[in-house]
Amino acid sequence: MDFEYKKSIVSYYDNTRLDYRLLWFRKNTRSVHFGFYDEGVKSHGDALLNLNKVLANKVEVKKDDVILDAGCGQGAGAIWLSENYDVEVKGITLVPHQVKIAKKHAQKLKLNNRVTFSEQDYCNTSFDDESFSVIWACESMCHAEIKSDFYKEAYRLLKPGGRIICADYFRTERDFQQKDEKLIHDWLAGWSIKDLDTFSEHKKNAVNNGFVDFEIENITEYTEPSLKHLHSMANKLWKFGKILKKIGFRNDVNHGNHFGSIKQYEALQNKLWYYGLLSMKKN
Repeated sequence: MDFEYKKSIVSYYDNTRLDYRLLWFRKNTRSVHFGFYDEGVKSHGDALLNLNKVLANKVEVKKDDVILDAGCGQGAGAIWLSENYDVEVKGITLVPHQVKIAKKHAQKLKLNNRVTFSEQDYCNTSFDDESFSVIWACESMCHAEIKSDFYKEAYRLLKPGGRIICADYFRTERDFQQKDEKLIHDWLAGWSIKDLDTFSEHKKNAVNNGFVDFEIENITEYTEPSLKHLHSMANKLWKFGKILKKIGFRNDVNHGNHFGSIKQYEALQNKLWYYGLLSMKKN
């Protein structure tokens, strides 16, 4: 991953940590991903946890799995896995403060013998070949500058028969008309994402790197309430945010995150992207 791009991702999460804490986290989880609303799920906090359940069920997490949480954020998903399954989890992120928070939380819960965290690039890790039975990537692969690099490293890290589960954002096509390209990149730039790939591009990269049983499921209908909730909050706070930016209480990164939070839903309504669940296996 390009050094300057990597720096921009770290800067994004450093500068927006307060936004996430105030507007997105709940007492029962520090997840930074979107929520999954199906039957019986009413609250934002429950929806955040429910997405973890959906991923775990899809990839069929089982006892004694060794899981890599690739792009673990503050460790919420890795800790949830260790609390709910008899598994070992290693979480990695580019962001030093996220590693520090994740380690502290795991230690507080006395889980640090089963969950570990380190600062690493998921496209170029220090782990040995065939170290994991599952690679878990929740709204993190989108940050990979070259998506094929993710698949190449994932194949190296997985044991034979190992599985990948990924919840993420996917372009509906390549390329859009100029105004639509501008709209989708207004969103992505604000969240320090260089670009998204289409389903076909992901499949090509996965197959070229040796993966089989490649599947993608469009789950936008279940995540849209969460996407809409973010858009609604961002819209309501937009004028206030501009004032804070003008008087120096918010910087360009904060402002870009706010702007992107509005534009993501506009891009969704224009059918420029969808929220998908991606899975595959190593032979």
